[in-house]
Amino acid sequence: MYQALLIKYAEIGIKGKNRHLFEDRLMHQMAVALRKVDGSFETVKEMGRIFVMPHGECDKEGAIEALQTVFGITGICPVLIVTDMAFDHVAEELVGYVKQNYPASSCASQTFKINARRPWKAYPKDSMELNADLGEAVLNACPYLTVDVHHPDILITVEVRQSGVYIYSKVIPGPGGLPVGTSGRAELLLSGGIDSPVAGYMIAKRGVEIDAVYFHAPPYTSERAKQKVVDLAKQISIYTGPIHLHVINFTDIQLAIYEKCPHEELTIIMRRYMMRLAEIFAKKDGALGLITGESIGQVASQTTQSLLCTNAVCTLPVFRPLIGFDKQEIINISEKIGTYETSILPFEDCCTIFVAKHPVTHPLLKVIEKSEHSLDDVIGPLMEQAIETAETITVGN
Repeated sequence: MYQALLIKYAEIGIKGKNRHLFEDRLMHQMAVALRKVDGSFETVKEMGRIFVMPHGECDKEGAIEALQTVFGITGICPVLIVTDMAFDHVAEELVGYVKQNYPASSCASQTFKINARRPWKAYPKDSMELNADLGEAVLNACPYLTVDVHHPDILITVEVRQSGVYIYSKVIPGPGGLPVGTSGRAELLLSGGIDSPVAGYMIAKRGVEIDAVYFHAPPYTSERAKQKVVDLAKQISIYTGPIHLHVINFTDIQLAIYEKCPHEELTIIMRRYMMRLAEIFAKKDGALGLITGESIGQVASQTTQSLLCTNAVCTLPVFRPLIGFDKQEIINISEKIGTYETSILPFEDCCTIFVAKHPVTHPLLKVIEKSEHSLDDVIGPLMEQAIETAETITVGN
């Protein structure tokens, strides 16, 4: 078992004078994640390192699982802390650590290397001496191991700090990215499909806080379809933090488009009104952009010409993190983050119930705008009604 967890990060380390802002936000997000774990944990920053210190009886494995959902963390290292810093005692503790974690029964003929660092310069042995003397102690006690300083099977890091000697060798991967809350806020167009939850996850990984809109079309879409989207929002909120999900009744707008616009243009025009509504809610939420799960050429509404027509109604930037991904790549991420099984449940959303038999794949913006004029006498009140009757559901803690 460990006395602390060393938290490794990558990109934060190159933020220059703003680095402390990113570190502080990361520590806040870690503290939020650890609130869900049994026990008491303290996050501390010491000489360019961030540690999680458990106090008393704690669910230590649960803490590791919780931290694996925090963007900004690239590695989690369970650490043995030796407070008696006399060299002989440190060597004894190190040997015990190696025997426990790398016993002869499973690690015979493996190689190791000691990687000593000495942030506390007052310690009587320098890094080179620590490497040699601690390596000798391990070799004498564990003859089944050999030294390889270039490509070791086992890399054991020993950090000498004023508060103690920190020993670790295992790095549990984190999700990487930047801490949520360091890059503003954006609004996700969340459907019940595979793509949009992955898009939200990927933008949140760049430090963006997420809210979402979902377009509901009763009675053509069921309450189970709505619950499916709520469940997807809950799953991605594990990584993104709390999400305000706006459920917008889109039925009357869809019916008007269906009745008054050319059928081959239904999908493009419907998508343009979705973007208009999403932008209204984005601005209310203080969002600086919209997020969609579109990928070039995946469906008729995602050709480059269709995306041009869709973008034309937006004043906010539209973030499309999946734009160059193929479907299997998107599925792989959805499986990793736990949204895939929910996404494939057979409950239709409003994007699938009014699909043209032969949708236009190379729409012209002027033609689409002309077709929309047939809605001029009805669309204003329908948009106002959709905004006024929207339901907001908050998911995540």
